[in-house]
Amino acid sequence: MPDSTAHALNGDTAKPQTEKQGSLEAFKAVFAYAKPHKLAFTGVFICALLGISADLLQPYLVKIAIDDHLAAGKKEFGIIALIAGVYLGISIVSFVFTYLQNNVLQYAGQSIVAKLRNDLFGHISRLSMSYFDKIHRGSLVTNVSSDTETISQFFTQVLLSLIRDGMTLVLIIVFMFRLDAALAWYCLIALPVIGLVAFLFRRYLREAYQTTRSRLSRLIGFIAENLSGMGLIQAFRQEQEQTRRFMEHNQSYWEGNMREVRANVLFNRTFDFLGNAALVLVVWLGGMAVFHKQIEVGVLYAFTSYIRQFFTPINQITMQWNTFQSTMVSMDRIWNIFSTEPAVKEPAPEKAVSLQLERVKGKIDFNHISFGYTSSRPVLPDLDLHIAAGEMIGVVGTTGAGKSTLISLLNRFYDVNKGSVEIDGTDIRLIPQAQVHRMIGLIQQEPYLFSGSILDNVRLFQADISREKAVEACRFVGAHDMIMRMPEGYDTPLTERGSGLSAGERQLISFARIMVFEPKILILDEATANLDSHTEQLVQDALQNVSQGRTTIVIAHRLSTIMHADRIIVMKNGRVVEQGNHDELLAKHGYYEELYSHAKRASGQ
Repeated sequence: MPDSTAHALNGDTAKPQTEKQGSLEAFKAVFAYAKPHKLAFTGVFICALLGISADLLQPYLVKIAIDDHLAAGKKEFGIIALIAGVYLGISIVSFVFTYLQNNVLQYAGQSIVAKLRNDLFGHISRLSMSYFDKIHRGSLVTNVSSDTETISQFFTQVLLSLIRDGMTLVLIIVFMFRLDAALAWYCLIALPVIGLVAFLFRRYLREAYQTTRSRLSRLIGFIAENLSGMGLIQAFRQEQEQTRRFMEHNQSYWEGNMREVRANVLFNRTFDFLGNAALVLVVWLGGMAVFHKQIEVGVLYAFTSYIRQFFTPINQITMQWNTFQSTMVSMDRIWNIFSTEPAVKEPAPEKAVSLQLERVKGKIDFNHISFGYTSSRPVLPDLDLHIAAGEMIGVVGTTGAGKSTLISLLNRFYDVNKGSVEIDGTDIRLIPQAQVHRMIGLIQQEPYLFSGSILDNVRLFQADISREKAVEACRFVGAHDMIMRMPEGYDTPLTERGSGLSAGERQLISFARIMVFEPKILILDEATANLDSHTEQLVQDALQNVSQGRTTIVIAHRLSTIMHADRIIVMKNGRVVEQGNHDELLAKHGYYEELYSHAKRASGQ
């Protein structure tokens, strides 16, 4: 990100401001990306000036040929041929410089947007989990893809139009005044009318574009949501209902698009009418002037050519108005993301504590922590829990007991409201987040695999991790034989989420991933909940291997998973109500025994 935008895009949370101020700030911040390309834009300006000048000299050359030679009755064919040659030459000059300006501008524009897209994706990846709890995934997809593409069109289309067409307009006015000042003043009467029309249409067009973009985001979000849950939709025979809902979203987007199209057509046709009216005025006034021998025929010809060209750049600029409006909406949306600060912040450099991974023992302390996703509903009202280095802990409890929240706080996806979470006696809020996540290995109920090979997923696309180390990790967790049975072994490509693999196979790959990165703390969040008994045993064997020498926390739906844990933590309503090993808890005849008995009945034992 350019230095000039670093503070604007990643500084303190923006203070409340008006919509106009917000749009201005967004425009300045995004436009700062163009500063490293000042030389390219200077080149575009020079090429545009030379190309346009060559274009506008052509009617003037014809005027000279008509008035000074043809109308005068001179039979100087050599002069006419010379003028024709010059005409051809400046046409070639116009072509060359127009070609150069377009290529240079496209290069600069695409480079700007590529940098912006990289910074946007990087910023999104640094936001806290609380942000993703509130934002719709479809909106983010639109921001990264569609909104940045709209900004690309601004730099490659709108900006080009402003430079080229704005310069054309100025030079045409200069040429018209050089030909006949009185006639030029009559033509300029149209400028205030154009300004008034643009002002009247501005708010209506902006509202139309905002509505269309918003409805597109909802449509994309609905599609993404349904594709992710297609199995559930088909299992419950919801295809017809979801199709009906999709049609509603699609119809709403269509209506927004049609409103936008009608606004654009009315806006552009208004300018067409003004252009034709101006041409009629010039022909009538100029014709009368020629009739009264106040101007020459060549002057009228040149003026007619210039008045046609006069409204062409104006029309081109107004045709880019919709892109400009869309750009402003897109800039606002992207600015809203950039101005969102992560709720979980990095420690201040002077307070940061750097821990060497090889020296981390894995002692964990939850010191009277309190936390809630909303201030009115605490999930963990006051929890005090201490886990020794190398200890294997099982965490059980009904849904809503706070088990997964506990793990989210340890991973620092969220920060506690009160109290502290410590690793080896150091508050994790003082440890850089990259180090926290390097110390902790998390295996979730549904392991996420990316599009790519099995090897890519084991080492998470980090080429500095050798193939041999990845293979060794797979052997250690018992995944090697399974992988070698696949068509291309470790190079077998996987589809999104690893849909070609069974749940157990995906879990074994996630265990291998843990071994490759060698975290000091291992967390399994319902990692065996969706596995059959045979696959669960494979994963249990892998767990025994992976957990050796590590502090391990296992959140379990199946109590059989944690029966051999060093200690079992029983949670209820965000509190630890019992703890001990399996036999000790059964001997208490308390809440754990109730959970255990219920689990046995559910399994038919």
